[in-house]
Amino acid sequence: MKRTLLLTTLLGSAAVAGAYKLPEQSLNSMALGAAYVAHTTEADTAYFNPANMAFMGDKQYFDGALTLIHLPSTTYTLIEPYSGESEEENIVTPTMHYVSNPIGNWRWGVSMTVPGGLTKRWDTAYQKLYAEEFTLKNVELNPVFSYKVNEKFAVGGGIRVVYSEGVVKSDGGDIAPLKRHMEGDTLEFGYNLAMTYRPTDDINIAVTYRSNIDLKEEGEANIWFGDVGKQYSADVTVPLPAALNIAISKTWDETFTLEFNYERTYWSSYKYLDFNYGEPLANDLLVEKFDDPIDKHWKDTNTFRIGATMVLNKITFMMGFALDETPVPDKTIGFELPDSDAKIFSMGFRYQQTEALSWGAAFLWDSKESRSLTPGVAENEVLSYGGSFDGGGAYLTTVGISYAF
Repeated sequence: MKRTLLLTTLLGSAAVAGAYKLPEQSLNSMALGAAYVAHTTEADTAYFNPANMAFMGDKQYFDGALTLIHLPSTTYTLIEPYSGESEEENIVTPTMHYVSNPIGNWRWGVSMTVPGGLTKRWDTAYQKLYAEEFTLKNVELNPVFSYKVNEKFAVGGGIRVVYSEGVVKSDGGDIAPLKRHMEGDTLEFGYNLAMTYRPTDDINIAVTYRSNIDLKEEGEANIWFGDVGKQYSADVTVPLPAALNIAISKTWDETFTLEFNYERTYWSSYKYLDFNYGEPLANDLLVEKFDDPIDKHWKDTNTFRIGATMVLNKITFMMGFALDETPVPDKTIGFELPDSDAKIFSMGFRYQQTEALSWGAAFLWDSKESRSLTPGVAENEVLSYGGSFDGGGAYLTTVGISYAF
């Protein structure tokens, strides 16, 4: 199988969090806008807070979901011929979660998720010079455990196994006689930790941490100058950043729950995008630009989430709202990821078909703010003229089932 190298690997299109992170990985989390850490109730507990597995019933649990992600086009407006518009994208992602029966005070579970990436494509001249296509596919397998210290306190954790692959294409067209096509993949490892304290039966306080994973993409880079092309072995490393969540939930009369969630994402680990090639690039000043380190210096970000859950007989209604910061500064913004701050709105339901089986649907809207650039700030040659990004964001629709046996 042909291996590939990503120019920015994870710099696909932003999904429903700042930059390239996708925190919603189940029906419940989608409906609650990821305000789903302290009060987790289904098999997806294995992913969002494995410590809470210790407080689940004496059963096995399974949860599966499919999400359709629609990415509207992003418009860049300056003056002709620099303006452009990206293509719309539609992507389907699956998720699965499992929690075992308890073994004394111990329990184990496993999740398969898609924690970030996606795609961004431009077909307009100045944009495709930098990002004709940036596509990422990644999958995370996360086996976890929990231990119940007592009826009020539990801990958990696990190992993150992340596989990613992607494609990057750039085409200078009539602007510059340069093209590149890079493909690559990698398998990397990390960890996650969790704890939950329940001072009373109706209050949960939780802290979770997912480690940084440096993704070293290795593969091949094909670079053309005019009609002359050459293939290189190459690699580049980018982070899948660490994230800390602190959450508290309160339940009234076992029917209504509010959860507040604070998330700190440590994007500052992404300082440069630096390629390593198996040999020096062809001796041409334009081609050698592909070997120059690209400044990123992203910043750590805060996300504030609130989610509400209401249980009415067999139907559970959920809704959420979040304020999400972008880590991308004006200085290093690029066409591969024209990210901005966002407001996130979500809602959904779950229907208890039988004692064992439930199903439901959820919808989430990631509303990106317009972003205007001050002339002379951005390092990108085109974006240094200023202009603005509008549109973008994402619409996500999820259907899922849960089964307890």
